[in-house]
Amino acid sequence: MIEFYHSPTPNGHKIAIMLEECGLPYRLHPIDITRGDQFEPAFLAISPNNKIPAIVDSDGPGGEPISVFESGAILQYLGRKAGKFYPQDERGRVEVEQWLMWQMGGLGPMAGQAHHFRGYAPEPIDYAIARYTDEVNRLYGVMDQRLETRDYLAGDYSIADVACVGWVASYEKQGQELAEFPNLKAWFERLMARPAVIKGMALAADDSQSERIAQDDQARSVLFGQRARHS
Repeated sequence: MIEFYHSPTPNGHKIAIMLEECGLPYRLHPIDITRGDQFEPAFLAISPNNKIPAIVDSDGPGGEPISVFESGAILQYLGRKAGKFYPQDERGRVEVEQWLMWQMGGLGPMAGQAHHFRGYAPEPIDYAIARYTDEVNRLYGVMDQRLETRDYLAGDYSIADVACVGWVASYEKQGQELAEFPNLKAWFERLMARPAVIKGMALAADDSQSERIAQDDQARSVLFGQRARHS
């Protein structure tokens, strides 16, 4: 059994989708990031960066439990465990990993900043809005060009696609129009037709979370006002 610590965010969606795609048994532990559940000592023991998602696999290497945090690392772990969506040959694995790292270092952070400054900042900052909206547009263009000659980012459907789809699903909040990127749009529709993606994206969905963050000063303080915590 995999204990899955989850909040319905693009990073949380990655792991929900992957667990469904692989058919791995899991138990859901909702983490309310607007109320500070991520700072509880029991969760920090699993995810020291106080971020979701995280997992604990009771049947880890050698049959011993193992905890994993950081969504990209979890995708790689689950891919190896299930033997799915993560190639075993080195050339295929490198192809997948470079697009996974592209999402982790580019698409996710830039889309997150676009979302933040467009929807959550207490006052509009034109430079920040333009900076991150334009960068997401550029990254969407990278994906669109990549998908011109293939159905999926690394050739076959893989954890690279799983990592990206939840971020692209929030394209409107990032100030983007999918119609501008026909290959990306076709890819997104292809993924959103997969039963595991549908179920993973809907898992513990909370349509009120974004509204609560936008309107609740306490929620924004919990999410965006943190500094180092000293023991």
